[in-house]
Amino acid sequence: MGAAQWSTAFGAAGLVLLAVTTSAGTPAAAQNRAPHPRQAGHVVLTGADDGRTVPTSSGGDVEIRLTHSRERGFTYAWTAPESGDSAVLAHAADATYPSGDATAVFHAVSRGVATVSAQRRCVPDPGSLCPLLVETWKVTIEVK
Repeated sequence: MGAAQWSTAFGAAGLVLLAVTTSAGTPAAAQNRAPHPRQAGHVVLTGADDGRTVPTSSGGDVEIRLTHSRERGFTYAWTAPESGDSAVLAHAADATYPSGDATAVFHAVSRGVATVSAQRRCVPDPGSLCPLLVETWKVTIEVK
């Protein structure tokens, strides 16, 4: 075997060893994540959480990730999520994207209940008309 072949063989073996070592050191719980990870006071919510009530701790963050959809030739885009009570759940950051996605981060300031909501609206393609439909996404956050 030439020097280039040995180098490739050892490099591939090293990558396999690294992958095995990394996965062996990862707890099973981390590999089987819950659909909405809670890491050190950080909760991530998506469009699938519409209508849920979610508990969190004071001092933690709530991140919202809403993804646009394309249905029957129409694009449905989200507005930036908003907190109904900034004394409980303060706005930290938000963004809307040309694709129609929207994100926001809120900081749990004090104990209480706050509603976070966003609207999904149709964005027409050139030369087409959208249905006059607005969908509201809403979750209730209980800060304890």
